Amino acid sequence: MNFSSVLVANRGEIARRVIRACRASGLKSIAVYSDADAEAPYVGLADEAVHLGPTRATESYLSIERIIAAAKSSGAEAVHPGYGFLSERAEFARAVVDAGLVFIGPTPDVMDAMGRKDRARAIAAKAGVPVTPQFDAAAVPPDAYPILVKAAAGGGGKGMRIVREAGDLEAAIDAARREAAAAFGDDTVLVEKYIEAGRHVEVQVFGDTAGNVVHLFERDCSVQRRHQKVIEEAPSFGLSDELRQTLHDSSTALCREVGYTGAGTVEFLVADGQAYFLEMNTRLQVEHCVTEEITGLDLVQWQLQVAAGRPLPVAQDDIIASGHAMEARIYAEDPYTGFLPQAGLVLDAAWPDGVRVETDLGPDQEVSTAYDPMLGKIVVLGADREDARRRMVAALDDTGIFGVTTNVGFVRRLVASDEFATGDIHTGWLDSDASVDLLTPPVTPDEAARAAALLWARLERSTGGSPMSLDDGWRAGGDPAPVRIVLVDEADLTWEHAFAATESAHAGGLAIADGDGLTIAWQGQNWRFDTLDPMRGGHQRGVSTDADVVSPMPGTVLRVDVSEGESVTVGQQLGVVEAMKMELALLAPYDGVVSYVGAGAGDQVPIKHLLFTVDPA
Repeated sequence: MNFSSVLVANRGEIARRVIRACRASGLKSIAVYSDADAEAPYVGLADEAVHLGPTRATESYLSIERIIAAAKSSGAEAVHPGYGFLSERAEFARAVVDAGLVFIGPTPDVMDAMGRKDRARAIAAKAGVPVTPQFDAAAVPPDAYPILVKAAAGGGGKGMRIVREAGDLEAAIDAARREAAAAFGDDTVLVEKYIEAGRHVEVQVFGDTAGNVVHLFERDCSVQRRHQKVIEEAPSFGLSDELRQTLHDSSTALCREVGYTGAGTVEFLVADGQAYFLEMNTRLQVEHCVTEEITGLDLVQWQLQVAAGRPLPVAQDDIIASGHAMEARIYAEDPYTGFLPQAGLVLDAAWPDGVRVETDLGPDQEVSTAYDPMLGKIVVLGADREDARRRMVAALDDTGIFGVTTNVGFVRRLVASDEFATGDIHTGWLDSDASVDLLTPPVTPDEAARAAALLWARLERSTGGSPMSLDDGWRAGGDPAPVRIVLVDEADLTWEHAFAATESAHAGGLAIADGDGLTIAWQGQNWRFDTLDPMRGGHQRGVSTDADVVSPMPGTVLRVDVSEGESVTVGQQLGVVEAMKMELALLAPYDGVVSYVGAGAGDQVPIKHLLFTVDPA
C-alpha cells in the first residue's frame, strides 16, 4: 500500500493542511480546484494542480467521476478526502479503491456501517456503548417529549429538528425529511429522546490495519449554533474520572467492533453525569487541531502512515495530554441575522501572530455562498482552560477581516463572556434565551469612534488636508485602494499600506481606509465610519424599508405562499428560500396587505433581493 503521491480531494484550509503534511512526509501533493478556486492560495502551494470543473460543487468537489479522472490524469497513487464534500461517502471511497488507488481513511464497508446514524446506533449498542432511547415515528409516547428528529444519513445539523409537543411532530418530520433529501439524497429520519442542556463531548480515535486502536483523549464542542460547532476545546472540562474513562473505553470498543482504521471521532451527548452515543464521524474532524496541540502529534501524518499500511506510531500508554487548547471557527456569516452566510470580496485579512491559524484566506479573494462559509480557524494553547480562554480573546482582538461580514466580533464576545468562562454552556445555549445579550447587535464602542476620528485627522494632517493627496487609497478615475492601519494606542496611531508587514495591535483594533472613510475592526467587530467630502459629491443608495422582505442570502425560491393584494398577519409565512441546503422562512413583519411579490417558485435570487412588500394595515 505504499504510495508517493496524494491527490487532495478538497479545497481551502483543509487542502492546505493536507498539502503541508504531504510535504513533511516527502510525498507529492496534487490539488484540485473549481473555476471559483483557480487563484486560491492552496492551489499554488501544491506540487501540482488539476482543474475539476465549474464552481457548482456537484460539478467539481462533489463529482466522484471528476475526482477519479483528476487522480488518474495526474498519476496520483492515493486520495485524501479532507472533510466535508465526499469525505464520508462510502461510494467515493469504493470508487477510489476500484480505480486502484489508496483511500486515506477507513474502508468503504466501515463507512457504510458507521456513516448512517441508524446502523451506527445498532453497532454501538452491540459494543456496549450507551445510547439514547429511540421511538417509532408513528407511535411516540406522550411522555417522551422533548424528542429529536434527525436524518439517518449525513450530519452537520442538517435534517434535524427538536420537537416539544406532539402537535408539532408531523411538520418537523416533513421538514427534516425534505432537508435530508436535499443534503444527502436520503430522507430517512430517526426519532430519539432529546437530552436537554447536554454537552457535546467527542473522542478522537485511531486504528491501524494490524488491529491496534487508541484514543487521543476527548474534545468539548458544546458551543454550537443550529448544531454547527463554533468553539472547540481539548480536553473536555468538568468530567469525572469515571465518566471520562467510560467515554474513552466506549470509543475504542466501538472501533474494535467494526475493525476501524484511520482517524475517526466518536461523539457523545453528556448530561447529568451520563454519556449517550450520538454518531461516529469516519474522517478527520475540523477540530483535530486542538487534539494535536495538547498531544504534540500530527494526525494528518498519522493518516498517511496508516493508509500506507504502517502501524500506529505510538502506543496508548505513550500518548500524553498537556495543557488546554481552544479553537474558534471563523465564518463568513452574520450572527445578528440568524447566522446567515455572507459573500463578498475580501479587501484584507489580518490574522493574529503567535498562535496557530489554519486558513487559505487572503486579500482580494472572493467569498461566495457556493461552499461552506468557514474562512479559517484560530487555535491557542494555554496552561489551563482560563489561560487558553484569555489567549483566545487576545487573538481575536488581533484579527481583522475586511470586505465581508464575519463572526469574529461575536466569537470574541462569546469567549469573553462570564457564561463561557465558568463553563455554564451546553449545545442549546446559543439557541436559547440565555444568549440573548450575545446575539443582540453591539453598539458602536466609544473607543472605536474616537480612534477613527483621531486616525482620520492624523491622515489629513500628514497630507495638508487635501483630499486629492490624502493617502487613504482614494484616486481619481478608479476604485479606492485599501490601506491597512494598525492602532497601537490612542496617543500614537500608526498606519501603513495594505498587505505590508504589521505590528501587533495593542489597542485591540485594526482598520482599513478607502476613499469614503474608515472601517475599524475593534475587538473583532467591524465598524464603518464614513466621511463627508464635497469634492466627491454623493450617490443615491437603495434603502429598504420595514415593509420590504428581502432574501437574506443568495438562493432559490422554494415557495411563494401569498399573492399581491392578499391580507396577512404578523409572522405569517410569505414564502421560503433555500440556500446552502437550508430552508429559510420569510415572514410578514406586521399585519397588512401584500403590495408586491418580486419572485416566483424556482427563481434564483441574489442576497437582499426584494421578494415581498407588506403595506401596514
